[in-house]
Amino acid sequence: MTKPVRSSRASARVIPLRKGTTLEMVRLADAAQAQRISESFGLAILDSDGIRDLHERLIIETADALKDGLSERAMQIHLQRIVGAYVGSAHGAGQFYTRAVTEARDATAKLANDGRDEDLDGPVGFDSQAQRKREFAADMGVQSHALRMAAEGAVAAYEKVVGETWKPFERPVDNTTDTVGRKAAKAQMSAFD
Repeated sequence: MTKPVRSSRASARVIPLRKGTTLEMVRLADAAQAQRISESFGLAILDSDGIRDLHERLIIETADALKDGLSERAMQIHLQRIVGAYVGSAHGAGQFYTRAVTEARDATAKLANDGRDEDLDGPVGFDSQAQRKREFAADMGVQSHALRMAAEGAVAAYEKVVGETWKPFERPVDNTTDTVGRKAAKAQMSAFD
């Protein structure tokens, strides 16, 4: 029996870069759409401006309470992380909302086909699967909008406190090609040549 031939070439380690989430990536559901969703599904109508203003004040008041204990750079780093968390949360909710809408549309489209028994309405008194998916998507739309407004408030507060526009943190590319571990592996592999 022969052994499989192994490549003597060392495999390269790929370090994926994580691009930061920007506020522009979050802007999926605006106030008008959130209101239409709320009215269509009987959900609470959000005070979008109130959510935004409250979170802006919250971040500003937090920064004010910390100003004596943090240097300007430390404050900037701290707020960068906090605002990044708000934006990341809103982005995640928006992505989830988009998937929920897609699933609701697919389930609703299947209902139009009379030949599919599994998509018919449930027993009397129970919602169909498509109806449950539409309601779930509506809930996710309102949540997505609420978190977007909180993120917008946090971004506005960052600009007021730090004095510059918030940008997501992006890890710099690691340009070191020969690390100690890689050099050791190369030396060990040369023993097999």
